[in-house]
Amino acid sequence: MTDTAPSAPPEYPLLDLIDDPTDLRALPSSALKPLASELRAFLIDSVSRTGGHLAAGLGVVELSIALHRVFETPDDRIVWDVGHQAYPHKILTGRRQRMGRLRQKGGISGFPKRSESVYDSFGVGHSSTSLSAALGMSIAARLKGESRQVVAVIGDGSLGAGMAFEALNHGGPLDPNLLVILNDNEMSISPPVGALSKHLASLLSGRAYINVREGSKQALASLPELRQFVGRWEEHLKGMFMPSTLFEELGFNYIGPIDGHDLDAVITTLTNMKQMPGPRLLHLITQKGRGYTPAEQSPTRYHGVTPFDRATGKMHSKAGTGPTYTQVFGDWISDAAARDTRLIGITPAMREGSGLVSFSERFPDRYFDVGIAEQHAVTLAAGMACEGLKPVVAIYSSFLQRAYDQLVHDVCLQGLDVTLAVDRAGLVGADGATHAGSFDLSFARSQPNLVIAAPADENECWQLLETAYQHPGPALVRYPRGTGPGVALKRGAETLAIGRGEVRRLGREIALLAFGSRVPAAEAAGQALDATVANMRFVKPLDEALILELADQHRLLVTIEENAIAGGAGSAVSEVLAAHGLAVYCLHLGLPDLCLEQAGHEEQLRTCGLDAAGIEHSVRMEMEHIDLYAEASRADQRAA
Repeated sequence: MTDTAPSAPPEYPLLDLIDDPTDLRALPSSALKPLASELRAFLIDSVSRTGGHLAAGLGVVELSIALHRVFETPDDRIVWDVGHQAYPHKILTGRRQRMGRLRQKGGISGFPKRSESVYDSFGVGHSSTSLSAALGMSIAARLKGESRQVVAVIGDGSLGAGMAFEALNHGGPLDPNLLVILNDNEMSISPPVGALSKHLASLLSGRAYINVREGSKQALASLPELRQFVGRWEEHLKGMFMPSTLFEELGFNYIGPIDGHDLDAVITTLTNMKQMPGPRLLHLITQKGRGYTPAEQSPTRYHGVTPFDRATGKMHSKAGTGPTYTQVFGDWISDAAARDTRLIGITPAMREGSGLVSFSERFPDRYFDVGIAEQHAVTLAAGMACEGLKPVVAIYSSFLQRAYDQLVHDVCLQGLDVTLAVDRAGLVGADGATHAGSFDLSFARSQPNLVIAAPADENECWQLLETAYQHPGPALVRYPRGTGPGVALKRGAETLAIGRGEVRRLGREIALLAFGSRVPAAEAAGQALDATVANMRFVKPLDEALILELADQHRLLVTIEENAIAGGAGSAVSEVLAAHGLAVYCLHLGLPDLCLEQAGHEEQLRTCGLDAAGIEHSVRMEMEHIDLYAEASRADQRAA
């Protein structure tokens, strides 16, 4: 299928002229504000058809135009933090005609991606990486003798993460040619503040101010006491109007805040700051969802959207198929909290995504959103566990990667009673490789004291969450994005025996050992193959007795998991067999050793051979190989 842009009206005469930023830079200044209106309208129209991230991009339309107007991209580098807000950037950099296939198989990614465009200078998806990457690029340019600008665009939420402050702390003293743009969409702007800030920004970024400031430094070099006084006076004057002198203390020349939707002011300030030496930071105030009333009124709801009716903002919903695993978790944690006052809910800035809205409203004193700070979230839980509380950390699988040391050092090595509810385990469809939970079994199962469970359905998810919570030590429950097979919930405090699986179907010759989300597909394949099907439930500890029993009674063991094959559950089964000296044919099915790009979840599973048909095909091929090998062995014996 050919990538196509939305074809319905309205038309976009200015946007149609722009194939890359050189066309943008050739436009007269009078055309830029009408262009911003067209770009915003196109973004709304496009995302209303495909779904994706909307509100963040609407907030940086003017900034995106200004950046490509002022800077010589792609020679100058722009690094977008996270990338949710980068759709306008993609539209302006030659990908407008491909927006109709956004986040679809064969289409463009929802995040900046180096292999997709020379204008995407750094691949992103997780937050707070932009400053470190941009600093590295700036240092590289200096070492290579290359003259270029490097710009990092980071939101106020991302700036709260430790990694961002590490880059600021390291970068300032190095005096890099680096511009940091703080996209602050949390504050509202009253007209007087906006006007004053605009005036100050123009003043402080202009050549006159720079020349006076630098000239004064040289002139006063021999008069340190007077120079110190003037420096204090300058900081005092700026401190009267600036939000903070924090960035100045870190070595960055701070400009702002200014209205990020005042295109003329943003372009003027960026033009001035482009000429400034050293590290500098521009503070913009923007509105998430700007220009689309439903998104302005509910920016969180319109952060990530399904296709929607542009006129009303109503999102198109899929036919009801029961609760998602996220909703099961949300119901369970509220139920468990009502039974146990020691339960604490912790999330790193994913209240809505992790299903904690109801819990946060019912138990506000026991709910902690720590911001984009996964490392802190896990160690915070460890500290609470030391004092007899029972924390539950709700976290995406791909975000748990960022807290691996804390999982190892602060939780597992101490055997602390922390429950990890790991959402988005496995493939995640349109969000692609950056958000896929492909590795949690591989990196977690090596940790001492840690129980790891993977539910096969919604009710088992509830039971295993309760099992993990009641276990007096670290425990991790991983569950996929979306809905399950539709098993009804039996709410309550029922638990399952740790380290025990179950046989769901008895068959001949072949045993399918399925973990978590792949159990339903294994059952369907088992029916076609007349194979035994086991729901293993636990990755650690494994049900060794069941594995040995199945190995004794079957010619082929097939492990099936929605995790990387390397180091995953299948590897754990092979380790058990090797430890007992058993030579059994094994086939491991899971995620391949590659970064699987965006597509529908079912499409991704088919690509990996993890749907029922793919499992059946792989098993039949393996049995053919086993039979051929057996026949060859018999022939060799007859010949001997």
